[in-house]
Amino acid sequence: MHPFVKMICGMIATICRKAHFNAAHRLHNPKWSQEKNIAMFGKCNSPNYHGHNFDLEVRIRGEVDPDTGFVMDLAVLGELIRAEVEERFDHKNLNEDCPEFADLLPTTEYFVKVIYDILKPKLAQGQLLHITLHETQKNSAEYGDW
Repeated sequence: MHPFVKMICGMIATICRKAHFNAAHRLHNPKWSQEKNIAMFGKCNSPNYHGHNFDLEVRIRGEVDPDTGFVMDLAVLGELIRAEVEERFDHKNLNEDCPEFADLLPTTEYFVKVIYDILKPKLAQGQLLHITLHETQKNSAEYGDW
């Protein structure tokens, strides 16, 4: 075994892939009065919905494969994000078009968990996943294994 390969066996690293998509939603709790919804959610309760330009960061932590030097091929991760997240949510109304939110408020906090639940089963055993979802330049939510 080459000394360099021996040195990095068992090495843990984190990779990150970014993506971008657009989606609309309305924050509205049907158990509440219209007045309470407006008081709680303000402009986000608009009956005509409102949109966001979401920025997504997907981080995977795991052991570096000594044969490839990868935790995971970033091109493969990019395709996974495209197929499982971007195609599912881009230019969609989260309330109306996405069954994931049929009984769930489409807040950024819940949305980041939905994305985690979609991607986690697609990863290799032992790989950790951490998702950051930026709803705006100022607002984001994180969810993950660390």
